[in-house]
Amino acid sequence: MRATITCFLLAMVALAASPLAAQTCGGVYKVQRGDSLSLIADDLYKNAGMWTVIHSNNIGTIGDSPNSIRVGMALQIQCIDGLPTGLEGGRDAAAITTQAVQAAPLVVTPGTATTRRKINVLTGSDFAPFTDKNLPNGGILAEVVQAAMEAAAPEQGFAIHWVDDWASHHEPLLSNALLDIGFPWFKPDCEADPDTYRCANLKFSASMFEVLMLIFVDNTHPITFNSDADLEGKTLCRPSGYSTYIFDQKSRNWLKSGHITLERAASPGDCFRLLTDGKVDGVVLNEFLGREKINELKLQDRVSVAQGQPISIDGNHMVVHKSHPEGDALLAVFEEGLRRIKADGTYQRIVDEHMTRIWADF
Repeated sequence: MRATITCFLLAMVALAASPLAAQTCGGVYKVQRGDSLSLIADDLYKNAGMWTVIHSNNIGTIGDSPNSIRVGMALQIQCIDGLPTGLEGGRDAAAITTQAVQAAPLVVTPGTATTRRKINVLTGSDFAPFTDKNLPNGGILAEVVQAAMEAAAPEQGFAIHWVDDWASHHEPLLSNALLDIGFPWFKPDCEADPDTYRCANLKFSASMFEVLMLIFVDNTHPITFNSDADLEGKTLCRPSGYSTYIFDQKSRNWLKSGHITLERAASPGDCFRLLTDGKVDGVVLNEFLGREKINELKLQDRVSVAQGQPISIDGNHMVVHKSHPEGDALLAVFEEGLRRIKADGTYQRIVDEHMTRIWADF
């Protein structure tokens, strides 16, 4: 698979040598009368299914519902696979593609005794495309955090540690301040459920990246999700070990009230097998994991994203345990660095380069 992506991207670099590659990629699109995100995606990316990319990149402007766009709204459009071209504020498409090709898997430097005096940041692998040592630069969010911490330049320095046992992150590594702050973690609806572990024990930074939680459906038995009523009586699958707070947040109470039936399968792949066997009506996963599994299982012609809207939009956060005596200051350092890389364009460059690779795979 990696060889296929590399060949694809090298071909893109070859095209970059031609005069056509001098054009810019990405930029700002202003919503026109009659537009929808699907129509915009079809026009700009030649793929209506990429409306989710536009939505997730403009959550602050559009809001939770993709149907909330208005005429004249300015949308930030990511450069992916050299598209779209000709928009105001775009970047050199050839440069983005070249940087995507050159990115390499992360090289982790072992710590030393002096590391204890630094800000020690915790993450783990096997959470593609966000964090994984085998991904280019460790994944989208590993590279974002690295850049943000470098921009913040804390006096004591910082070090990023990879512990692949995610179950140990909150307890004991963060709770005992064995490491200081960790990423990436979704934040539950703490107003509705303040006693859940994350709400009761963790403090969250501002979101560094929003991901759509989508319902994936069988094209032979499609469903649409525009309101709670559309899912009344439906059976949805979510793998064991994955959070379920999304079903009861924002006063939904889908599980508590029996509005839906939740099926738990051993893995995302098992959920998709239940879907194609007709035993569940939908599979709920984040966009990237869902699309990856569809591709892996060769279900592109059978399974797609449900029409309508995401089931939720989850931010990826840096977290610190509430017991950490310097927790607020540590989060402030990270947030200042994040602000700086968003202001100087570094953040968008990182996202664009990773998205080029991710969507080539899809």
